[in-house]
Amino acid sequence: MFEGLSVAVVTPFRSGAVDEEAFRRLVSHLLGQGVDGLIATGSTGEAATMTREERRTVVRAAVEEARGKAFVVAGTGTNNTAQSIELTRDAKEAGVDGIMVVTPYYNKPTPDGLVAHFRAISESAGLPIVAYNVPGRTGYNMPPAVAARVAQVPNVVALKEASGSVDQSIDIMNLAPGLTLLSGDDSMTLALQAVGGRGIVSVAGHLVAREIRDMLTAAEGGNLEEARRLQRRIMPICRAMFLESNPGPVKYALSRVGRIANELRLPLVPVGAETAAKVDRELKDLGLI
Repeated sequence: MFEGLSVAVVTPFRSGAVDEEAFRRLVSHLLGQGVDGLIATGSTGEAATMTREERRTVVRAAVEEARGKAFVVAGTGTNNTAQSIELTRDAKEAGVDGIMVVTPYYNKPTPDGLVAHFRAISESAGLPIVAYNVPGRTGYNMPPAVAARVAQVPNVVALKEASGSVDQSIDIMNLAPGLTLLSGDDSMTLALQAVGGRGIVSVAGHLVAREIRDMLTAAEGGNLEEARRLQRRIMPICRAMFLESNPGPVKYALSRVGRIANELRLPLVPVGAETAAKVDRELKDLGLI
């Protein structure tokens, strides 16, 4: 479940408010590029600075635009279990196919507390869950043994792994062979696919979805030469998307190709001139501007 190419969709803003029309246009564009799934209200979507009603609006729009064309997963994980349950119920009401739950940040739960967090969210709505390990944002790197315990929680079907470690990913797959492992780093997509990963939750997919989709298809079909060629082609834009805090670079890139306004919510600010120049160079090399 949730295999292939999914894009962690940005939330466009205009004059401080969610730009629902731009979001719907962006989703329509991504669907046209052949994505398998959409992740709304995640880290890339700046969900941490969105109100509950704004989250509802964005998730509902994603479901309405994608119905029958791609799966939709809503990011509902926070460091507050009760709040995560409320957001999960909202997402279920909107008709999502699943939810993504990040490991709790700041609180520093024990492994028992972490598992209890996932279990409580699972029991609240019964939706398929993509667990999300992203130590760069949470300050906690979920060890493989703990990931295996989380995988035993009912409804946890996948793990978005953004530790940057192939070794860790292999250990997780050995300990939890029934879990769908998804790359959380664009630059690691092919490496994880080679050792048993089943796809990517992508940021660069906003710009190079077709290339990523073709790379996954080539790897799955055993055409490693073509998969490597495509990975090398997209590596520069993948790196450029993380020159500053995500989603700053991708929002700038999307503004340059005319899809959304280059607007973020504090404490995030638009990228600086040096990053903008580097992103422009990669967009030109790809023929996007």
